[in-house]
Amino acid sequence: MTEKVYNVLFLCTGNAVRSIMAEALVTTMGNGRFRGFSAGSRPAGSVDPLALEQIAPTGYPLDRLRSKSWDEFAAPGAPQMDFIFTVCDDAAGESCPFWPGHPITAHWSVEDPAVVQGTEEHRRAAYHQAFHQIRARMSIFVALPLHMLEKNAIHQELAAIGRAA
Repeated sequence: MTEKVYNVLFLCTGNAVRSIMAEALVTTMGNGRFRGFSAGSRPAGSVDPLALEQIAPTGYPLDRLRSKSWDEFAAPGAPQMDFIFTVCDDAAGESCPFWPGHPITAHWSVEDPAVVQGTEEHRRAAYHQAFHQIRARMSIFVALPLHMLEKNAIHQELAAIGRAA
């Protein structure tokens, strides 16, 4: 019997940094159990180069990453999502499209490193911090025994991860 592969969608407003990082991390850390996707309510149109710098060491194919609208995932024929996470506070407050299949949702607030001003070193440190925070949460998420948990228990666990430091 083949183990289910869970589709996970990460949402942010611009889909250029945090949701992109999360897409790559869930796929690379999930050992084949998770397939990551990302989208935005108002996509920036390109992926932030400093985000790509953080993702590159994971081995995720950078050419697969693109900034896109969340409407792509609400359209007929789109992959059905098992989980949907918002990673920015703005997207969490927006009216999302209807997601087929009633995926489990949670909010994992991550500060936007793209708004950090200052030296290049200071900006890179902010991107590293956001990447580290997402990676820490992802480590917990991909280790959950999903096949053993009820939908309510999964929802409670995911909400708790979003409150973690």
